[in-house]
Amino acid sequence: MLRTVEAVRELSHEDAARRLPVEFTATVTYFRSYEKTLFVQEGDWGVYVNATTDLNLVPGDKVLVKGVSDDSFHPIVISSQLQRVGHGLLPEPVKAGLAPLMEAIYDCRWVEAQGRVVLAERDLTSGRPITHLVLRMNGGDADITMDSDDPASLHELVDAQVEVAAVGGEIFDGKMQQTGVRLHVPSFAFLKVLGRAQVDAWAIPLTPMDEVLRGYSVEERTPRVRVEGTLTYYHQTSMAVLQEGSKSIRVLTSQVDPLKVGDRVEAIGIPFVENGFLTLKLGSIRAEGTGKAVRPEPVTWDQMSSGKYAFNLVSMEGMVVSQVREHAQDLYIVSSDGHLFTAAVRHPFVYQWKAQRNLPPMPVIRPGSQVRVTGVAMLDNGNPFNGAMAFGILLRSADDVAVLAPASWLTVRNLLGVVSLLLLAVLAITAWGTLLRRKVHRQTAELAKRTEAEALLERQRSKILEDISGSLPLKQILEQIVGLVSASLNASACWIQVADDAPVGKVAQNAQGHGLLREEIRSRSGPLHGTIYAAAGGVTPPPPEALQALSMGAGLATLAIETRSLYSDLLHRSEFDLLTDVYNRFSLERQLGRLVVEAHAHRKLFGLIYLDLDEFKQVNDRYGHRIGDLYLQAVADRMKRQLRPGDVLARLGGDEFAALVPEVRSRADVEEIAGRLERCFDEPFLLDGYTLRGAGSVGIAVFPDDGSTKDALLGAADATMYAAKHSRRRMVEELRFRT
Repeated sequence: MLRTVEAVRELSHEDAARRLPVEFTATVTYFRSYEKTLFVQEGDWGVYVNATTDLNLVPGDKVLVKGVSDDSFHPIVISSQLQRVGHGLLPEPVKAGLAPLMEAIYDCRWVEAQGRVVLAERDLTSGRPITHLVLRMNGGDADITMDSDDPASLHELVDAQVEVAAVGGEIFDGKMQQTGVRLHVPSFAFLKVLGRAQVDAWAIPLTPMDEVLRGYSVEERTPRVRVEGTLTYYHQTSMAVLQEGSKSIRVLTSQVDPLKVGDRVEAIGIPFVENGFLTLKLGSIRAEGTGKAVRPEPVTWDQMSSGKYAFNLVSMEGMVVSQVREHAQDLYIVSSDGHLFTAAVRHPFVYQWKAQRNLPPMPVIRPGSQVRVTGVAMLDNGNPFNGAMAFGILLRSADDVAVLAPASWLTVRNLLGVVSLLLLAVLAITAWGTLLRRKVHRQTAELAKRTEAEALLERQRSKILEDISGSLPLKQILEQIVGLVSASLNASACWIQVADDAPVGKVAQNAQGHGLLREEIRSRSGPLHGTIYAAAGGVTPPPPEALQALSMGAGLATLAIETRSLYSDLLHRSEFDLLTDVYNRFSLERQLGRLVVEAHAHRKLFGLIYLDLDEFKQVNDRYGHRIGDLYLQAVADRMKRQLRPGDVLARLGGDEFAALVPEVRSRADVEEIAGRLERCFDEPFLLDGYTLRGAGSVGIAVFPDDGSTKDALLGAADATMYAAKHSRRRMVEELRFRT
């Protein structure tokens, strides 16, 4: 049993991961309940506690912590057994500069720091408003997160000299590597303004856009570092990636030396953080010889989007959706686990501007092919705490795309091979003896005519394949397929019937009898999409070329229908929440922005309603996440029935919903609809044998009374919703107290 904070902090990483029992008493220095973030300090030692508790802790509270150790950047504690045992004074803060904070000397300690505020803004964490400051200290910048939301105070803080009392902490990437300093400040009460800004930043003279660098001044004092590893990626004049075990780093370099991927190298450069990733700039690289091969790590989409494999050599499987050659790179768009990502091969560096690049043709991989791509993981942002991160894979060469299972055999290459064989047959016939010259001449002429017709059909088919990969509507593509099959059958009547839709093409007057050919349009998974028909002109049995043309048309129709279905599915996923099938946050904010513009133009009112489920976490904890998902679906279904045609319901994330009410005459209309949403919880929910009684806190905002911009309306509705939630909690607590 570990009885002190010091004993926990002095554990090795291996011992901390053994989940050793912990019990100690310490002082609370910072607590954020909705993210289970708790910092406590005992003497000169502080520790982070992943705390699950209903206690409303404040700085200075004395708590008894019972739990287990765990490994992280430093050893931490996981606890669901917290007990408040009193209240006292906070520890005496340690005056801290940027250097010891960056070295994590004061990690989890109560510190005091001074500097100039260079950024003051509102921010969100877990959907809750907070204040975000950037404090410029001697040697660099430190991030400040403050659990207060007071927009009026932010304007006065820009360029002010301040002193803050806070818990020292760090910023991490997806690999739990430190990328900066973060100070956790409980509230504005722990910030002291030492000197206000001499000039209001919003009152300084305007500067022409092309002259903004005239006042530019930077003093770089960061020392150069040297690292060593295996070279896993290199692009001349641009960047390189070194990997050592599970660690990797990007090096920005203008070097043109020919380096070989797989070599053991060392690099020197100036360390800095770009988009949350550790990077070396002004880098130089030197080869040391052949290194130990780095094996690519097989990963899934979820693993990649977590950020844990940034800049590592990875391999990932998926289905090719499309490919394109751009000016600077060859790009593959791949679908994996229902998500899209890109895999890119950058073109080689050309020494002279406008020099001709003698690039080999881009390997053609048909859409629908299953592939494995191997390369370096590239992410847009290094913050692992804001959900899944967008990523791509940077390939070392075109050979890094391996086809595991090709798409349908019906390809342009196969048809061109058939045409080539026919041309060879023509050449063989023309070589026959002189006695057969006239016959050969006649046969050659007939064959040339046939070849010309087939070439014309091939060009039409290639055009159809291009349109399938493009944006042409499905009906127009099916019309082209019908025309192609009809031309192959000497202009016979041909049409396509998909499900219960109207036929596409020219339906034969007498569509019955032995002269009617048909071919089922099947999906690749087996179910039937529809049928393609053609009039055979009464010929029995039908000629093989007629059956072949009909089969080709069915294959093209399958490709067109499933490609459009994939696009529609991707579009639906980008607009709607997959669990509740209501609009998602992105779609709501886009529609809200459009409604603000229209309301400004026509001077009309509209409403925005926020609804947050009460005690939703207890539903998951008590019944499990499956019942929690069923509860969210049932709530969304009830709320949709309370809205009018034209109103928009969206799930913002977690247990938060919002509704746009475009057509209202007054605030009373919005309040009436909000009341309907709130009352839809009156009846219990019967879910898989469980009876749940739910409730929701509602907040509203009306344009333009509560805000005339999208952000202002979102903030106003969010604020009134949280006010309603806190009021409900106080009422419940008062009732409990009275009883």
